[in-house]
Amino acid sequence: MGTMIIDGQHIEFTDEKNILAVIRKVGIELPTFCYHSELSVYGACRMCMVEDKWGSTITSCSTPPKDGMEVWTNTDKLKKHRKMILELLLANHDRDCTTCEKSGRCKLQEIALKVGVKKVRFGQEKKEIPIDDMGPSVIRNPNKCILCGDCVRACQEIQGVGVLDFAYRGSNLQVTTAFNKSLQEVDCVNCGQCRVVCPTGALMIKKDIDRAYKALHDKNKRVIAQIAPAVRVAIGEDFGLQPGEISMGKIVSALRKLGFDQVFDTAVGADLTVIEEAEELMDRIQRKEKLPLFSSCCPAWFKYAEQKHPDLMENVSSCLSPQQMFGAVIKEQYKREKASDEKENVVIAIMPCTAKKYEAARPENTINGERQVDMVITTQELAIMIQENGIVFNELEDEAIDMPFGFTSGAGVIFGVSGGVSEAVLRYYYKERNASTLRGLSYCGVRGMEGVKEASAEIDGRTVRIGIVHGLKNAEKLIRRIKSGEEKFDFIEVMACPGGCIGGAGQPIPQNENVRKLRAKGIYKVDKSLPIKRSDDNPTIDALYNGILNSNRNILHRNGKH
Repeated sequence: MGTMIIDGQHIEFTDEKNILAVIRKVGIELPTFCYHSELSVYGACRMCMVEDKWGSTITSCSTPPKDGMEVWTNTDKLKKHRKMILELLLANHDRDCTTCEKSGRCKLQEIALKVGVKKVRFGQEKKEIPIDDMGPSVIRNPNKCILCGDCVRACQEIQGVGVLDFAYRGSNLQVTTAFNKSLQEVDCVNCGQCRVVCPTGALMIKKDIDRAYKALHDKNKRVIAQIAPAVRVAIGEDFGLQPGEISMGKIVSALRKLGFDQVFDTAVGADLTVIEEAEELMDRIQRKEKLPLFSSCCPAWFKYAEQKHPDLMENVSSCLSPQQMFGAVIKEQYKREKASDEKENVVIAIMPCTAKKYEAARPENTINGERQVDMVITTQELAIMIQENGIVFNELEDEAIDMPFGFTSGAGVIFGVSGGVSEAVLRYYYKERNASTLRGLSYCGVRGMEGVKEASAEIDGRTVRIGIVHGLKNAEKLIRRIKSGEEKFDFIEVMACPGGCIGGAGQPIPQNENVRKLRAKGIYKVDKSLPIKRSDDNPTIDALYNGILNSNRNILHRNGKH
């Protein structure tokens, strides 16, 4: 504890880790490019410099506060310094802002406006570098990179993958992959968390908007949407709503205005996943083999496991993700129901995740050569489509999803947050259907934003231990403890993105822990409002098992291995 003097004002501080946090505490927003509270301090951009009483400049993000310290935040020297930095950045930056997809949401653009950069006195010297757009999920444009290092730290510190780093020296310095290969050619898991922290258009979502429009305008195609649980608590942020506000009814209405023929909730697919995965887990526990069972819902985690831990692939559930399960079910349903009209069925998944694009394109995710999910549109892409078509999102009347998949359970919806898969599986095991039992499950350790959580439950007289992690670096730590014999679990839920799907790279930004907590609160609010809490109580699921899945449950599993 202590007191600082900021711009002549005495300010008390307690647990703030740096001067920047104390300055922001009093309502002064110093510009930064390289500072993220959830990443290590880097201090590269020098935009947050402050001046002490002796006239020296110090970086506020990397300097801890001290009792009696006196600093100034906006002296003439500092203003000149910040303008110079921005001019130098812009001199080596692709300034085609009008055609940049990040225009209007670009931090470089925003700070240049705030600092008052009216012109750039230096000519552009940087040579044009080829754009990497080979991968299915993320486009990397080095010409828009400002070398802040945010993507490098996110890839290393959140995911532990480390496919991006600095290369070369001086004016040739770049952020790139090993040997400057495409992201598709290295161990990138397509999670897109690098894109979340990037302040410019150097890393962007690879969009499928044009493909979606082409399908919607084709009269010979029946275009069917499925909406992931996490989308409903985040899309409103792009239209001025608070994080966590539930917009499912408006999303359905907007999709119908865009021309979608049918609109469904991916929570139905999650209900199927719960039942299939829970039964697979119980079978393995009874056989006492191939434990722990790892969840398979997250495609970034699945790819990470394939690359880093191929020896564990037999421990990864054979279940397809809710997106792929539901895509297969939709295709099968309409193949039988609408065979006479000869329309081609196109399934478009609305997802919070960039890795879902990669998942849909995997060659094994096909049935008789036909994709289970034809394309994936992220939350942000859907928001762009809504804006492009002049739809006033906030004024839309809520509409319900379509039949025959019109019922969802709370268990399916909570898949969108870390711990949701585990809680949904536990709900399936517990035969008591009263509210107090469900409340008890929610407090058993499955909920919360901790990177690693542990929970246990009594099932059929046996204690089942569950591990829950989000962030692949946390997953790696847990795997090492399991392999060393320090830990033993029966089931492990892994989500690559912070907070689970609510923190996916396809969601609106900025993202931080507070935003994710509000989105999670919205997810649990939906769960509370639904009359059906358990996946096996969903009449839609019962109808599927007695209908198209009666003798065809193999379509719900990887390579048909049920």
